[in-house]
Amino acid sequence: MAAVRRGCRPWGSLLGLLGLVSAAAAAWDLTSLRCNFGAFCECDFRPDFQGLECDLAQHLAGQHLARALVVKALKAFVQDPAPTKPLVLSLHGWTGTGKSYVTSLLAHYLFRGGLRSPHVHHFSPVIHFPHPGHLERYKKDLKSWVQGNLTACSRSLFLFDEMDKLAPGLIEVLRPFLGSSWVVYGTNYRKAIFIFISNTGGEQINQLVLEAWRSRREREEIRVQELEPVISQAVLDNPNHGFWRSGIMEEHLLDALVPFLPLQRHHVQHCVLNELAQLGLEPRDEVVQAVLDSTTFFPEDEQLFSSNGCKTVASRIAFFL
Repeated sequence: MAAVRRGCRPWGSLLGLLGLVSAAAAAWDLTSLRCNFGAFCECDFRPDFQGLECDLAQHLAGQHLARALVVKALKAFVQDPAPTKPLVLSLHGWTGTGKSYVTSLLAHYLFRGGLRSPHVHHFSPVIHFPHPGHLERYKKDLKSWVQGNLTACSRSLFLFDEMDKLAPGLIEVLRPFLGSSWVVYGTNYRKAIFIFISNTGGEQINQLVLEAWRSRREREEIRVQELEPVISQAVLDNPNHGFWRSGIMEEHLLDALVPFLPLQRHHVQHCVLNELAQLGLEPRDEVVQAVLDSTTFFPEDEQLFSSNGCKTVASRIAFFL
């Protein structure tokens, strides 16, 4: 399938982009399917890898591992005319390090409608699965939703946010969809993409990066092989994580654990300058410095990492303009 060139263009404000993520998640519920099972919905899957790579390079600060992993996995999967299983990625890291931002870019550069595409499905525990006592109903609804939408369009994207707040056991209904079987429930699902997002493993990632800094290792020297075991163990040890005691982990159905590293002062500065540019404003040293001065850094002695990454950069800029 030929890609539609949308290019690498400035986004609106980061705050507005992440707000769109929340709006997309709240725009539907599991009981009102946007694509009825019996209806035909045209898939608007139009991948633009050049635009994606350009945007990631320009706007995603401090995440060389995540950028390389996501692009490599996505290219290999999309360019395979007959994948044997869906692409399943699990994104891990501290708050504000770019996990939701990356998923927004993926939706934008893979689907013509971006986050508003009828084939991009964003799940939030707080919005869609708020009551633990309704777990069995949620399981039934989730299975029906995924099955129905894959019937409508095999090239669908499913985003599961805040996995560390998702009731354990719920996500198990997806296990048949994530493996290497040819067909499940009569549905061809092998071209789907599933992305799971959580903060679990963030502390362990931060500690490893801190130790590397103390050892005077360059940040770019950190390898994903060093991080995968600690992330995996953090998930397995967290009884509040949606993958806790999950067959999805035990059967190694995740194609990649994608680490997001903690952001340092120069990364936050990059975010500020990026945000000013996206607002159509010239760089202003006093605004950049004010945002940095109002940001909390840790650990207490080194003051190395931003406590909330770039999450509050847009709102802080608005305050200091």
